[in-house]
Amino acid sequence: MGLEMDPLLQAWSYFRRRKFEQCSVVCGRILDKEPYDQAAWSLKTRAQTEMVYVDEIDVDQEGIAEMTLDENSIAQVARPGTSLRQATAKKLEGPSPAVRPVTQSGRPLTGFVRPGTQSGRPGTMEQAIRTPRTAHTARPITSASGRYIRLGTASMLTNPDGPFINLSRLNLSKYAQSPNLAKTLFEYIFHHENDVKNALELAALATENAQYKDWWWKVQLGKCYYRLGLLREAENQFKSALVHQDMVDTVLYLGKVYARMDQPLTALSMYKQGLDRFPKEVTLLCAVARIHEEMNNLTSATEYYKEVLKQDNTHVEAIACIGSNHFYTDQPEIALRFYRRLLQMGVYNCELFNNLGLCCFYAQQYDIILTSFERALSLAVNDEEVADVWYNLGHVAVGIGDLNLAYQCFKLTLANNNDHAEAYNNLAVLEMRKNHIEQARALLQTSAALAPHMYEPHFNFACLSDKIGDLQSSYVAAQKSAAAFPDHVETQQLLEKLRQHFAMI
Repeated sequence: MGLEMDPLLQAWSYFRRRKFEQCSVVCGRILDKEPYDQAAWSLKTRAQTEMVYVDEIDVDQEGIAEMTLDENSIAQVARPGTSLRQATAKKLEGPSPAVRPVTQSGRPLTGFVRPGTQSGRPGTMEQAIRTPRTAHTARPITSASGRYIRLGTASMLTNPDGPFINLSRLNLSKYAQSPNLAKTLFEYIFHHENDVKNALELAALATENAQYKDWWWKVQLGKCYYRLGLLREAENQFKSALVHQDMVDTVLYLGKVYARMDQPLTALSMYKQGLDRFPKEVTLLCAVARIHEEMNNLTSATEYYKEVLKQDNTHVEAIACIGSNHFYTDQPEIALRFYRRLLQMGVYNCELFNNLGLCCFYAQQYDIILTSFERALSLAVNDEEVADVWYNLGHVAVGIGDLNLAYQCFKLTLANNNDHAEAYNNLAVLEMRKNHIEQARALLQTSAALAPHMYEPHFNFACLSDKIGDLQSSYVAAQKSAAAFPDHVETQQLLEKLRQHFAMI
């Protein structure tokens, strides 16, 4: 009996080893015996927070509610290269949409799926709801608040007598006077309970109690304001925090605020000021690269990702994005090296084997294409991933001339993901080759409705309508194609031909 560990020490040991559930249970036993033990209460609060903790810097994805109820006014016609929400300028730096797929905001797909970077801001509520997540690009989630709560379902089991902390009965002003307890309580309310308004009240009281000199509380105030959509107030708090204490995280939060306000150039300026104070900081370099990538400056983005790899040669996002860029600039052999590097690092998922299969195909290493795609199918965790693999297999089948296999692959794509616009488009092309005009028209119309930002279904529909003599439909579709991809030569030629027809009439 004398060798038994002290319960609080045991709980702390569990916490240090990241066994948060055991830590919470041991602290609960201590609190049953001594309800006013502040050390056990604080440790249990921290353990429950850690179970659901998500870094706010990386969580940045607007839901439909945030998009449609956004009261922050932005320029309706922003200058080219100054907005993340408006469509990009006509001239693209890097591969055109004919080579590299684009999101609905007209920006090239990135090589790494992360919150907020692949979703284009839809123009209307109707478009936001109707547009599918083709290649994980378009449909916004329902609301941010729902996502934050769902992340913590495993740890939200309440005690038999009720919740661990009853927020409605807390005297926040009393806790605000105790800095150590206030900080753990704030993180519990903000992350575990997702009660931003109570967290904001506690942070405001604690900031006042610290005579407005504690940078940590100002950052927390900024996070609360950001979550509530009060971006200017968040900006002021983060700037004030930077005056008291230079921190990388604060610079990243401030850049996030500017990106949300659709001021990418100001965000870049902020990150570069941070790099002056924290040279070669990986997170800041990566943030700069992301902004450049979203603004279509792919060459600059790749340079910054390479700089990231000089500092951290195991940075998965940088390796994936550089590999993707090489693939789309017709260098599949180099892209293959980057993806193999990810495989060596232990990244083992469907997307990676999918990319390896495509790189092998375009690099003419035919012996391991099917093996890679088979492995990708076996690792797929949802229907969308399965659909993407079958879609790429269909491309490989088209490349080797087996159109029957391609037809079956695209059919399997739609069986797994009925919203796959690219598969509808390619199936329509195969139907046109079989001279099945009506099926092709129906498939192209479906594809164009699902992905209005893609030029291919509009152009194919225009060609098909022109072929069967429906010149008006052809002209309308060709104009949509030209709007989606202004530099597409065939579209311009078709439009000119149609204009000559109409002039003769």
